[in-house]
Order: sequence, then C-alpha cells, then structure tokens
Amino acid sequence: MALTPVEIRHLTPPRTTFRGYQAAATEELLEEIAASFEDVWRERADLADKVEQLETDLVRFRELENLLRTTLVSAEQASAQTRDQARREAELILSEAHAEAREIQRRAVAENERLELESRRLRLQLREALAAFGDPEAAEQDPEPETTTEADADDAEERSWYGIPAETVQAAADAA
Repeated sequence: MALTPVEIRHLTPPRTTFRGYQAAATEELLEEIAASFEDVWRERADLADKVEQLETDLVRFRELENLLRTTLVSAEQASAQTRDQARREAELILSEAHAEAREIQRRAVAENERLELESRRLRLQLREALAAFGDPEAAEQDPEPETTTEADADDAEERSWYGIPAETVQAAADAA
C-alpha cells in the first residue's frame, strides 16, 4: 500500500509501556514507508523516461514538419515552373504553326498565280493555233485581261447586288 506524505506525517508508531516504540510494529511501518518511496521513485523514473521520449518525439515531429513545409514549397515552385514552361512551349508551338500557315498560304498564292499565268499562256497558244488553222472568230476575240483587280471583282459583286444579273455583269466586264 502506497502512503501519501500526509499519512506519513500523521503516523505514530505503536508505543510500549515505558514510552518507547514497539520494535516489530515500527519496523513494519518503516518497511511500508520504504516500499512506498520505492514505488514513487520508480514511477518518477518512468515518468522522466516518458517525458524524455516525448521531448525526443516532439523534436523529431518538428523536424518532420519543417521537412514537409520545405517539400511543399519545393512542389509549389516546381508546379509553377512546369506551368510556365508548358505555357512557353504552347506559345512557341502556336507561333511556329502561324509561321507555317503563312508560308503555306504564301506558297499557295504563288502557285495559284503561276497556274493562272500558265492558263493564260495556254489559252493564248490555243487562240494562235486556231487562228493559224483559219478560225477567224478565235483570232478576233480579245484575250482575257491579264489581271483582274480586287476593285473589278468588288464592282462586279456590287453591281450584281443591284439586280443586274451576274452574266450581264460578266459580259460587261469582258466587253470593257
């Protein structure tokens, strides 16, 4: 049985008739006090060990918390860098695609002009061949105009909006 300090202070060992203490009872009381103090010292040592272990765990958890914070900051920075790099790559791909589209369009326009010139050249050769074989109508026809400007095309389209048939507009353009 563990004794509290208050119980120990109020203990009085059994006395003998001549104002002395009974040896057996006093020794039994001293044994109980010693056992109580051993329990207290053992419990105190266990608690000290537990406090030391908890302090060690606390230090370890604080280090882990700092490591997690550092990792989180690094992950956020890596994410931002990856996002920026992806944006830059997308802009680069887009600008390359625009440049390639402009190049394709430029080549298509050049090819179209080349084909138009070739078509005019072949028509002219055809008319000359027909004229050489004696077809007077082919020789009298005016060759197609070398170039049609956007203004001519806009005029033709505008006139057709005012109710003049497209054939009339085309015939008028050919006659001019």
